[in-house]
Amino acid sequence: MLYAFELSGEHEELPAAEVLACLKIEELDFRPHMRIDQCLVVDIAGREEDIEKVLTGTVTERLAMTHHVLKVVGIAENNPEAVLELAEAFESPGYIKEGESFVVRAKRIKHHVDVPCEFLEQKIGGCIFRKGFRANLKNPDVEFRLILSEKAVLGTLLSSVDRSAYEARTPQNKPFFHPGVLMPRVARALTNLSGIKPGELFLDPFCGTAGILVEAGLVGARVIGIDAQEKLVLGAHMNLEAYELNYVLMEGDACRIPLKDCTVDAVVTDPPYGRSAAILAESLETLYSGALSEIQRVLKPGGIAVVVSDKASVEYGEKAGLKVIEIYVQRVHRSLTRIITIFQKEKE
Repeated sequence: MLYAFELSGEHEELPAAEVLACLKIEELDFRPHMRIDQCLVVDIAGREEDIEKVLTGTVTERLAMTHHVLKVVGIAENNPEAVLELAEAFESPGYIKEGESFVVRAKRIKHHVDVPCEFLEQKIGGCIFRKGFRANLKNPDVEFRLILSEKAVLGTLLSSVDRSAYEARTPQNKPFFHPGVLMPRVARALTNLSGIKPGELFLDPFCGTAGILVEAGLVGARVIGIDAQEKLVLGAHMNLEAYELNYVLMEGDACRIPLKDCTVDAVVTDPPYGRSAAILAESLETLYSGALSEIQRVLKPGGIAVVVSDKASVEYGEKAGLKVIEIYVQRVHRSLTRIITIFQKEKE
């Protein structure tokens, strides 16, 4: 069965990568079907009831860079004739039940079609109405969504991501604020890319005010944070307490992590880069080299480490024995570009 994820446009690659990571975490049997601008279509095998329970539950709760999850009715060329032919041909069972009401919403992605969305909404609505269903614009039982990108994807809405929850957790809204930290949606997406599961052990050796740890804790991980600055550790404690999470914090050196070998399931960290920071190393190069060596040591075989930097940390990670899985570039503003490197420790 095909399912579509209506992605945010805040990055070209991260939203789709986050979706695939969450599906893998939930151990679904899936394969990517189609990737177009701000939409990922995935083919998932299994009982629809079971799949949709997971998609509308834990997957939707974890995602940060997705707007909606759809059950795909069909995919067509992005022109009015093809879209209306798709709407005329679809069979209702599995999408809308007898007696249920509906509404049609269309979203145009950038410049991909010039036909007004309202026109297509009305025409598709007419097709569904003629099949015996009644429209309800205010409180429908079923919402049909049309995504107009390089292709046209028509589906029924399964769930929507509560992006307002991330806005409520912006750094300024937390008990302790310090500038220069990742926004919650980015921190959650990177946490998901690490593959961390509920109950597993998660480490941020440059935890700062605990923005990343909060997101990992909210998906059920047991989190450990380390930072060289006492005031940030105290601030991290305040922020983690506000969300009643399972955590341990330490003031210390990321180049000397006080954990045993192969004990951590995943690492996500945003070390100092391109800005003044109190560090215990003699240089950023020494810091990166030492920290990545320690991350490699404490990670379990097969574990993922996500490292953010303003220059590729590939060299230091590879020297430490970590394998580069993927590199993403995120331009924050004119003077700041983040390099997000996904490392994996070799499996035994």
